[in-house]
Amino acid sequence: MIAETVCSAVSAAGLGIAAVTAYRKRYLTAARIAAYALVALGLVMTGVVEWAADTAFSPVAWAGVAVLGAAWALFATTRAVERRRGGTRAERREARRAQREAVAPAASEPSLGPGTRPAARPAPARRAEPAEDFSDIEAILKKHGI
Repeated sequence: MIAETVCSAVSAAGLGIAAVTAYRKRYLTAARIAAYALVALGLVMTGVVEWAADTAFSPVAWAGVAVLGAAWALFATTRAVERRRGGTRAERREARRAQREAVAPAASEPSLGPGTRPAARPAPARRAEPAEDFSDIEAILKKHGI
């Protein structure tokens, strides 16, 4: 009841401002102000304001908003987990089937699996060059005339 009264008062004030604006020969602005004022009155007359007020002060409506929020959070969480795992169940099943088909029928080990690699040989130790070998630096300096 209060919301309808406030909206009606806003509409009346808006129409008054539109009348003053039209009196000042600013007809386009006055028409725009009148349109905004009539929107509030139209919302009251159609019952949208009453419905919004009933919804805003209803504990059941706010519980419904909470349930919708929980549903959205569950949906977002499951999508994030699904992306992290690598797709839907059907996509994972196809990946497993492709992995099984990668094995040769008569092979005892998967053809794409880890094979036996020769042991990595350590790199041969480099000879330590003398710390005072400045031959390349001297060549650069000579090149530049220093």
